[in-house]
Amino acid sequence: MRSMVFAEALLPEGWRRDVRVEVDAEGRIATVTPDAGPGRLVAVPGMPDLHSHAFQRGMAGLTEHAGASDDSFWTWRELMYRFLAQLTPDDVEAIATLAYAEMLEGGFTRVGEFHYLHHDVDGAPYADRAEMAARIAAAAQATGINLTLLPSFYAHGEIGGAPPVPGQRRFINDLDGFALLVEGSRRAIAGLPGADLGLAPHSLRAATIEEIGTVAAMAQPGEPLHIHAAEQVKEVEAAIRILGLPPIEALLEAGLLSDRWCLIHATHGTEGELARVAAAGAVAGLCPVTESNLGDGIFPAPGFRDAGGMFGVGTDSNVMISAAAELRTLEYSQRLALRSRNVLAPRGGSTGRALWQAAVEGGSRALAAGPAGIAPGAWADLVLLDPHDLAFAARSEDRLLDSLLFAARDGAIREVWVRGMRVVADGVHPLRVAAERRVAAILARILAA
Repeated sequence: MRSMVFAEALLPEGWRRDVRVEVDAEGRIATVTPDAGPGRLVAVPGMPDLHSHAFQRGMAGLTEHAGASDDSFWTWRELMYRFLAQLTPDDVEAIATLAYAEMLEGGFTRVGEFHYLHHDVDGAPYADRAEMAARIAAAAQATGINLTLLPSFYAHGEIGGAPPVPGQRRFINDLDGFALLVEGSRRAIAGLPGADLGLAPHSLRAATIEEIGTVAAMAQPGEPLHIHAAEQVKEVEAAIRILGLPPIEALLEAGLLSDRWCLIHATHGTEGELARVAAAGAVAGLCPVTESNLGDGIFPAPGFRDAGGMFGVGTDSNVMISAAAELRTLEYSQRLALRSRNVLAPRGGSTGRALWQAAVEGGSRALAAGPAGIAPGAWADLVLLDPHDLAFAARSEDRLLDSLLFAARDGAIREVWVRGMRVVADGVHPLRVAAERRVAAILARILAA
């Protein structure tokens, strides 16, 4: 039994001082005891990153040059296709290792890897269909981050079952091939501590309603289900034109959504659709930094919250990796849209605490990670802050989280623990520098081609 004592800790019931946390051999919290003696650092629960495409970390900064016509998600996607056409399995593992090290430094302790880069550059499956999934698992094991692997089913190029375009050939499976991929993905994470599997029909652009139902039926009891939905206005318009319903309503009318589902983005969901999503217990998977970078739009968060909806945050394209940045961007987007302040805080309450706790709870639900927070039975996944850092000077409790989200600079997170093991010390992951060198060499090769 490992024992740690913190000056302050945010427990599910609120802040407590001088908290002793005991961790069992598996890495789960056994006991939590307030008023147990003085500690040095402040503990908050680790944040789940519920949506990542790890390989896109290698593209950060490469898509910020204006094209000849108006830029959008769709022009960005063409650049993404060209980039991924150059990636080998070794490249994917190296880039994922860097992304996961940065996630841990940024306060994320579990990643939901929405994994759709399955095949070789010509679209042919590798000898091991789950080769790329194994590389993702290897990166998670090397860095120490918890992994929820979400192999993605992708069969078509557009809503209505249109043929895929050449840039999508590395994603494509039929249902039988996907079943083999799922089987291989289960083997890839077998024995990986803290790892779980879920399934991810990519979107109504990539799978029909019938195929989505078939993929959902492949999941074992308790495994989560993720799907992109209503990310783009063009996507919503195409669904109405071809299916007669917008994407979220189409999923609802098919009876697919439940508390096992996470709708990624849901940016352009209507008030009525999102109220039904909340009632079903599905989680909204928001990726505010990527949604801002791509110009997607602003999720109507206050209405979803008022309907009882749960949300979590993800880093998606990994253009900038930080739990605080995702939550800050979420709140700032609401302030800009509504011309108000502290939009997502309860009356008289802390914005930082409201956002952090909501995203921990929603992200844990979306990734089927078990109990959330610093509580017995939960994984000992902890983010530790140094109260002597300037960002936290003369502050305690809720003001610490307010300052982490809205005032702290890089490095304000001093330590990160996953399953009771320290994976970040003095703000730095031990693999990051070496991972940066490997990725720099990969980019030099790709960009010279």
